[in-house]
Amino acid sequence: MIALGSDHGGYALKEHIKQHLDSLGLAYRDFGTDSTESCDYPAFGRAAALAVASGECDRGIVICTTGIGISISANKVKGIRCALCSEPLSAEMTRRHNDANMLAMGAGLIGPSMAYRIVDVFLNTEFEGGRHARRVDQIES
Repeated sequence: MIALGSDHGGYALKEHIKQHLDSLGLAYRDFGTDSTESCDYPAFGRAAALAVASGECDRGIVICTTGIGISISANKVKGIRCALCSEPLSAEMTRRHNDANMLAMGAGLIGPSMAYRIVDVFLNTEFEGGRHARRVDQIES
């Protein structure tokens, strides 16, 4: 299960991501927002992050206009490693080396096509472990 969250600036891209996940047959839970009406991203970033941290969801995807604020909000939750990515290589490397469990994107910076590529790489790349596991342990402690 994938946790989704966005503010008003990320709402449209989140809706595109939901369609993409549906086409892949992947389950998700949408933690809001549900419109383009102005709202505050911390509530939605935190809600999605809590679902990932608790184990209710395996991974999370959060979106605001730049991806910055919502990623900061998600990272305030213990156990969350949320990476802001605007291209597929960053998504690949944060999974391989950081075992990121959440992805943040900026709807004002990338469109749906790029977002699909980033999401696919993020969801399909495994953590390498090894020396990287030691570093992830240091992040968590």
